[in-house]
Amino acid sequence: MLKLASCVLLAAVLTTPALAQTAIPDLRGTWKGQSESIVVGHGNSHHDAPVTDKPRLSSIPFTMIIDMQDGRRFSGTFASAKATDVIIAVISQTGVIHMVDDDGWTSGTLLAPNRMELCYMARTATDRVASCTVMTKQ
Repeated sequence: MLKLASCVLLAAVLTTPALAQTAIPDLRGTWKGQSESIVVGHGNSHHDAPVTDKPRLSSIPFTMIIDMQDGRRFSGTFASAKATDVIIAVISQTGVIHMVDDDGWTSGTLLAPNRMELCYMARTATDRVASCTVMTKQ
């Protein structure tokens, strides 16, 4: 019986989501990072450039301001020198960030309480963007 109880306890510990064991940090504030992107077509409002016949590399600075957070849910703005998007997001029980703006989706990971990596993808009939940015809280 002791063996069975030990096995059940071990299974419960191993299947408990990692995020449930730790509190979600306060993400409110200003975050900054430099994107590493690849773009086809014009891209989106942040990466807009003349169209070429090949994919092009792009790297631009971003600022994200998170002004509202309630547990795993947060919102704010994500901005470059060319545009600003309103974002809404949730953090899954496994710690994955799921974010959406008006034209694309982002998935991300909290690397530390003051660092996260956000990877964005958008697609239209003529344009595509794939981009990852490590953001650091200021």
